[in-house]
Amino acid sequence: RYEPTWGSLDARPLPAWFDEAKFGVFIHWGVFSGPRFGSEWFWWYWQKEKREPYVKFMEANYPPGFSYEDFGPLFTAEFFDPNQWADILKASGAKYVVLTSKHHEGFTLWGSKYSWNWNAVDLGPKRDLVAELATSVRNRTDLHFGLYHSLFEWFNRLFLEDATDGFKTRKFPSSKSLPELYEIVTKYQPEIIWSDGDGNAPDTYWNSTGFLAWLYNDSPVRDTVVTNDRWGVGSICTHGGFYTCSDRYNPGHLLPHKWENCMTIDRSSWGYRRDARLGDYLAIEDLVKQLAETVSCGGNLLMNIGPTHDGRIAVVFEERLRQVGAWLKVNGEAIYGTKPWRAQNDTVTPGVWYTFSPKEGKVNAIFLNWPVSGTLELSEPRAKLGETQVKLAGYKGLLKWVALGEKGMVIALPQLTPQHLPCQWGWTLQLTDIN
Repeated sequence: RYEPTWGSLDARPLPAWFDEAKFGVFIHWGVFSGPRFGSEWFWWYWQKEKREPYVKFMEANYPPGFSYEDFGPLFTAEFFDPNQWADILKASGAKYVVLTSKHHEGFTLWGSKYSWNWNAVDLGPKRDLVAELATSVRNRTDLHFGLYHSLFEWFNRLFLEDATDGFKTRKFPSSKSLPELYEIVTKYQPEIIWSDGDGNAPDTYWNSTGFLAWLYNDSPVRDTVVTNDRWGVGSICTHGGFYTCSDRYNPGHLLPHKWENCMTIDRSSWGYRRDARLGDYLAIEDLVKQLAETVSCGGNLLMNIGPTHDGRIAVVFEERLRQVGAWLKVNGEAIYGTKPWRAQNDTVTPGVWYTFSPKEGKVNAIFLNWPVSGTLELSEPRAKLGETQVKLAGYKGLLKWVALGEKGMVIALPQLTPQHLPCQWGWTLQLTDIN
């Protein structure tokens, strides 16, 4: 059994499914999808920081005295079709999904008995959005279902009182945050608890180690659940299951501990916003590059979308997800279930990232630029004459190659017209019998 200490909890092995999955989809959805302007931090920027664009936006578009709480009934979800969402998630090639069950605004997407009249069952959609998505994902896909949960709430009176007392009192975690965590685990059995927002309070205030000991020992998901590292001040990148270290974290080199790159397709926001322009969204080339880099360095990629207040996945997000899925259909063997190789990227040819498939004993070289010369030089593999074989994922037939002394090789790529290429945006060479 695990003790409620970081020493004991951090020694728990990460369930194998998480490292094998490699790719997940993050969904930021809540009352902030109502104003759908600027950022999911709308309430804080408008009311606390009083940032000019937010103040002006409210003055120009809403009556005087309109409060953030008034956005609650405007979060309507009338077009929310959980089966359609599940089908898009499946088509993306993702192996897990993480939904924001509650963001820093405190609004829960389920009918929490600890969030009276500030939840999706009492207000707005009048639906248990967490239950509906969990059911559809489990019925229609093989994705693991996970939930994001914010520990703190910006404007919760109990939290603000505790903060004023220097977190010596624990009214808020004991009556709100912790009961919610136990509630979502017991009710929805998520296989990822993606904690966030420590409110500058230590893990002892949140009783994070007590909750995690219960989660790992006695909860209904104790054998399969995976957690992140955001459990109080100082725990990020130090304690917990996998490390996130910071938003959009992509170190570009191998890390000794399992990590995740959580990032957004919209460069500036996690929630949906009407003021986004096409250039604000990452192109599919950017997303394939992020995926290859992240996986080669031992990480998972968690790619975020923000649905609309009425429950739609915007067409631009759907297109990106389906494009990633199309790419993974051809190149998935170089991503899923792989391990980092001894070299992460090529030192001679830029834009080449390596992964290793342990079952097949294959080295995968993912290259992001198709060379004009028709030949690709790899400086890292040590090829063996008469033994090493090179294939292009999605293309029948072996490729010709020559060794460059002790280490390195030049590979002749097939001469293909654009419509005959196995895929776009990046390609995989599969090398077998490499020293």
